[in-house]
Amino acid sequence: ASGLTSARRPDSHLVCFQNEEGSYQTQASSMPGKTRTVTGASFVVFNGALKASSGFIAKSSIVEDGLMVQIPPETMESLRSALREQTDFHIPCGRSDGGDVRENVTVRWVDWSSPINRGKTSGVDGRPLDGVPSVRVLQDTDSESDGLTIRCTEVFYQLKTPERSLTSVLSSCSGFQKEIALAACSALTPHLAVLTSAGINSLALRISTQADMVEYQAGCGGRLLPQRYMNELDSALIPVIHGGSASVPQTAMDMEFIFYITHSI
Repeated sequence: ASGLTSARRPDSHLVCFQNEEGSYQTQASSMPGKTRTVTGASFVVFNGALKASSGFIAKSSIVEDGLMVQIPPETMESLRSALREQTDFHIPCGRSDGGDVRENVTVRWVDWSSPINRGKTSGVDGRPLDGVPSVRVLQDTDSESDGLTIRCTEVFYQLKTPERSLTSVLSSCSGFQKEIALAACSALTPHLAVLTSAGINSLALRISTQADMVEYQAGCGGRLLPQRYMNELDSALIPVIHGGSASVPQTAMDMEFIFYITHSI
């Protein structure tokens, strides 16, 4: 059995619901106004126990919101081999006497990879971060107050100059990244108890750099932080930007720092 994620966006999907009599039914839920051409399913099960006496060479059927494919044991062995070798595999379904119109189940390998950071959004303003690369951060020291700790765990890099690679940017701004993260933690540490009491356990700081300008915003849940916290961040970040030991990156990009507030252990 395998769970499914559609690489090609379907225009309908199998759904299972309970009717008024208490039994379960399956139907294809379609997008309004669209012709149903690709139907998605939540799972597929390959059952390798189909007997020759059944009269079928293979049999496919819809089960709840997924697909069941019944095949003979020898076909199951061939399927396993194809999966190990990552090769396509075709399963004709129908009666062995050829009386019914046959269906075909095809296991096909495609060149597709899931977008990085799929479904993530910016804590500053809700901007989608799908496809935006990020790096994990491990701070040398933690900032603690009132039994709470704040630390930076991840930084998103959205480059605005396609000729620059992420690898080259990371090597040139690692010091700046570290100083900004530590400065922001230091500025917010005295306010951790107030932040958590307001339901703020994670927040984001976006640093936007260009050749002659640096801007920053901070927010949580897609909304900007109150001004009093921005004043604290001003006092901590401006010295780093204008006089820190690490130079400000000259690459036009957005760096979004993700911070989490946790209880100290």
